[in-house]
Amino acid sequence: MRMTKFTHSCVRIEKPGEPAGSGRGQRVLVIDPGNFSEVEDALEGADAFLVTHEHPDHLDMARVTAVLEKSPSLEAWAPAKAARELKEAAPSCAERVHVTEPDAEFEAGGFRLKTFGSQHALIHASVPVVANIGYLVDDDLFHPGDSFTVPHGARVGTLLVPIHAPWSKIGEVLDFIIAVRAPRALPIHNALLNERGTGLVEKHAERISELYGTEFTHLEPGESVEL
Repeated sequence: MRMTKFTHSCVRIEKPGEPAGSGRGQRVLVIDPGNFSEVEDALEGADAFLVTHEHPDHLDMARVTAVLEKSPSLEAWAPAKAARELKEAAPSCAERVHVTEPDAEFEAGGFRLKTFGSQHALIHASVPVVANIGYLVDDDLFHPGDSFTVPHGARVGTLLVPIHAPWSKIGEVLDFIIAVRAPRALPIHNALLNERGTGLVEKHAERISELYGTEFTHLEPGESVEL
């Protein structure tokens, strides 16, 4: 598989395979096309996209529904509220929008998915907690959304790490990397950091990851890696 990071938490995953009648020779899955991300580029030619939760930095409703309406084979999976809002925004596409639940297994766009967790990390007692689903793709790549959910019973090959958020601190980021113990970790959820902040957080992540057998690698938006 090949993963391309877009700005913030959006990633595009590609692997060999040919959807019926496409002639493309590859399958494409996108996770969290949000409003800090290059939504149209990420979703171009995609078979499916996944949404971890309803916040706009993970689901840009207007831009995503515009792509959905123009792409008759594109399917979507999201927690119940986000799925309902997608269906309301693009009623002609409702049958292609599916609800994801915790601890489930399904196939989307030719990829095998397992789901973990059920809630967004706590921001503050005064801020309502929303549903959040983490996705394990093809028993390898884990995207936790806005959570530090450790996928129980799974051997993660590549962990996507939310390195900065209103709901986290550096110690929790490092504990997440330690807990999952994946061979490789890559940063996501970093659009609110400037270069100095990124360097500070990732320096800690690189040092602690190495102590526990994980290789942490910086990625710029638009950069791709082979998984």
